[in-house]
Amino acid sequence: MKRKALILCGGWDGHEPKLITARFKKFLESEDFEVTVTETLDTFQDLALLKSQDLIIPVWTMCKQELPKPFFEGIAEAIGSGVGLAGNHGGMCDAFRNNVLWQFITGANWVAHPGCDGTPYRVNIISKSNPLTDGVKDFDVSSEQYYLHTDPANEVLATTRFPVVRWYHSANGEVDVPQVWTRKWGHGRVFYNALGHHDDVFNIPEAWTMMARGLLWAADGKRIAVEKGLSADDWKNEKGMY
Repeated sequence: MKRKALILCGGWDGHEPKLITARFKKFLESEDFEVTVTETLDTFQDLALLKSQDLIIPVWTMCKQELPKPFFEGIAEAIGSGVGLAGNHGGMCDAFRNNVLWQFITGANWVAHPGCDGTPYRVNIISKSNPLTDGVKDFDVSSEQYYLHTDPANEVLATTRFPVVRWYHSANGEVDVPQVWTRKWGHGRVFYNALGHHDDVFNIPEAWTMMARGLLWAADGKRIAVEKGLSADDWKNEKGMY
């Protein structure tokens, strides 16, 4: 049986969601996934559909709708059951900037990109033994350098050093901000890569290697959950959480 992936494509056109979606879709189909692309947020309210997937990929920057809190609870349950979540740049960690549950699931929220597009910076691989970074060396990028507020529970695989462009944050001195990480949400695996302001960033071999490996890693959590008979019920709690 083919694995299934659902890609949510839309949001701000400046992040080239259609090109990013096409790249991810082509890769996953080459890995024998059945890929569904949706351009409506209503899909995220179909819990049965979400739970039937192996992988969910949001490619949707800056949602302009003020979505109600219950909108995200089904997503939280689906991922908690073992469905993987993976994404990049603003398509994931700036998709729903007004929703704290989404930020909790993904492990971060975007706050700035000093210098905007065309900023030269280095991505530093800090986890040398992780399979997702095996053989990947530090590399240079000219793009948006993402400053993110991140969850300390993330397993950070790569960072970048700020400041490159002088601004008010420079008063704090040098700091390494996570750029690539993994985390868990219940039984689900979550992967994020801050690269990809434009699709062509993934023409950089190191950037694409981590992204491609991350997609497959996140998807494999569903197989493990099914084999072990795990469900989101293992994590549910009726007490208030957010």
